[in-house]
Amino acid sequence: MSGALPPLLLIGCGRMGGALLAGWRKAGLGAVVIVDPMLPKIPPPALVVAKAGDIPADFVPEAVIFAVKPQQAAETLPDYARFAGRAVFLSIMAGRGIAGMRHHLGARAAIVRAMPNTPAAIGEGISAAFAGDEVEARARALCERLLAAAGEVVWVDREGDLDAVTAVSGSGPAYVFLLAELLERAAITEGLPPPLARRLARRTVAGSGALLAASTEDTAALREAVTSKGGTTAAALSVLMAPGALPQLLPQAVAAAAARSRELAE
Repeated sequence: MSGALPPLLLIGCGRMGGALLAGWRKAGLGAVVIVDPMLPKIPPPALVVAKAGDIPADFVPEAVIFAVKPQQAAETLPDYARFAGRAVFLSIMAGRGIAGMRHHLGARAAIVRAMPNTPAAIGEGISAAFAGDEVEARARALCERLLAAAGEVVWVDREGDLDAVTAVSGSGPAYVFLLAELLERAAITEGLPPPLARRLARRTVAGSGALLAASTEDTAALREAVTSKGGTTAAALSVLMAPGALPQLLPQAVAAAAARSRELAE
């Protein structure tokens, strides 16, 4: 599937919706209508409207993308049930299951669930997706193209796997940002000027991520390559890897995020 994208209807143009839209522009954006009550200033060819009732009557999208908060699903989705059978619904709402969405969109709704992450804003994201039984090959390919505009795309065979995906890659950038935040704070505590502390922390995290992406080595091997016996890194890791520290806390954090994702589906 190549050329300009087919007509799209984007519901919500916040951080993630905006990141996807930026990627679509680079991929060849065609006709698109954006529904967002905040009326963001988006240049043509996008048409921005405040509510579903403002969508032009003759506009027929091939994909309807839900990029609103999961808590808004019940009040938002019914307005778009009229597109069931004519468009594929692509949802990036965390935790909202296909069965629950079909309750609002109708029994024949073709739905793809996906979980992108915020590096999509610079084209470096990764999205995991699951296609419902009603999704035909062409519609699945379109959804993959829409997600690929913002980074890598992987498909999962079980919808339930998206809870773990949400906890790892969906929420994962926040864990990395926390690491950079804490490194910066610790550098200041050790006496470095705040601007230098910030620069060192951010470049260390960003550079390490780039090295990790470029390497075929196991992550443990990369860690060990930095760690000399009896050296400074070993001293730091003795704290971070102590009983009850990071090796225990991070799995607990991921489990808490996955549990919350499952709760949102209830």
